[in-house]
Amino acid sequence: MTAPDESPLPLGTDDPNDILKAFAANRAFRAAEWDELTTEENPYRRPVRPDDLAWLDYSRPMPVSEALKLSGLLGHRMLRNVYDLEALYLPPADSPTVRPDQEAFYSDRNRMLSALAKPVLEKHLFTFLDGERTPLEEPTAEAAGRHVLEYFERRRADPGTAIDTVLSTRDRREAATFLLLQLSAFLPAMNTAIGRAALGEYDLAHDSLRSFLLDEYRAWVTASQAYGGLLGDAGLKPAAAAYWQLYLGTSLARGNYLHYTSVNREHVFAFLGALVHKRIDEALTRERFRSVFSECLTTDADYFQGVRDVTGTGLTELVDRLLAPFADTYGEQAVQGFHRGFADAARYTDLWEADLREQLVWADSIEEYQDRAEKIDRYLKDEDIEVDLDTFVESWEETSTTHVHDEHRLVMIEAGQMHFWNNVTHKIELNQGDKLLIPVSRLHGSTVLSGECTYHQPIIPDDMLVRII
Repeated sequence: MTAPDESPLPLGTDDPNDILKAFAANRAFRAAEWDELTTEENPYRRPVRPDDLAWLDYSRPMPVSEALKLSGLLGHRMLRNVYDLEALYLPPADSPTVRPDQEAFYSDRNRMLSALAKPVLEKHLFTFLDGERTPLEEPTAEAAGRHVLEYFERRRADPGTAIDTVLSTRDRREAATFLLLQLSAFLPAMNTAIGRAALGEYDLAHDSLRSFLLDEYRAWVTASQAYGGLLGDAGLKPAAAAYWQLYLGTSLARGNYLHYTSVNREHVFAFLGALVHKRIDEALTRERFRSVFSECLTTDADYFQGVRDVTGTGLTELVDRLLAPFADTYGEQAVQGFHRGFADAARYTDLWEADLREQLVWADSIEEYQDRAEKIDRYLKDEDIEVDLDTFVESWEETSTTHVHDEHRLVMIEAGQMHFWNNVTHKIELNQGDKLLIPVSRLHGSTVLSGECTYHQPIIPDDMLVRII
């Protein structure tokens, strides 16, 4: 057994950030080490980048303009750790290196800190959704059903471009692998949230809901072998949090939102709206996912053959089955709650589409962004322009847990060598004199290869980047 953490709990503090710092200090959430790009054998190892909490502010709601930035990414990492604490995760084998993280993850201290951190994170991460919804034309179940059908038809006519972006990349296998990693960030989480939602005694209010939710979760359990095969054919494993460092913040957010509406029982109506959205999203993306993975990862993608189809008539029946009994009993609050969950889930899907598309394009064009970095550096020197600059001196095997920046940055290697990564497929070697442009909100990490590495990160304002590029 490892020695327990005896540091005092942050009780009575006026600063919510103190709670998160204490929560993130758990050894299972410590910054990543050089050999932890993936953690396929350790479901408890979930690096958060705790040092960044010294300057991030979680005491206020996050505006939508920051949804893809660092506080969103780290916030959703921490919140997933909160939600997952109440589920059972076991490593594939007993290991003395995994056991200390397991004990820390399931410790009483972590449970207490999770309870304190949960409302802080939920307020910061989800409040912006209140300003993103279009109200129903009238607060009736019929109006909610019409909105769902209109959304379904609109999505079917315009399915988005993020998935298709994979097929336009030069390295399709790399892009398809990254896409599959993102599914692994939210598919299991969403279905765990459904299983959690089924627990309780509510048959007097809705006599068919419990069996419906259990059937939904049972379908996921039945499909687990095909899901594992989908990842296995791509050289990946279905272990929990196996590719934690490579999950986009929006991928974590999609799973977290269903957990949020499931765990907080007062949001049961919103949970049902989000669940209907899940059904639509899976039905409308299944053939595109199957095609992309079959073509780019040479797998038959059997998992997607089991995803259920959705029709307009079927959706009307589904909304009526889930919402009508509650609307009859609880009236407008049930309808508005359902609409809230449906609209919020749709908003997160839009954010994910944009985030994924930009990440795929950037990762597929690293050489171009190295050329852009050279051009920017030359412009700054020619015009004698000084910009804000961060300088780092790191030693051998020092690792930067994957993260995003809240502004455009250059990476300029003054001396030494590092590996830079944004996927499990390969690493990018940067040597003395090399430069790379990292746009705002693009996920990346690095590991020092030489005895010491000195590098600079000039911060490039938006207007300057537009002017130069």
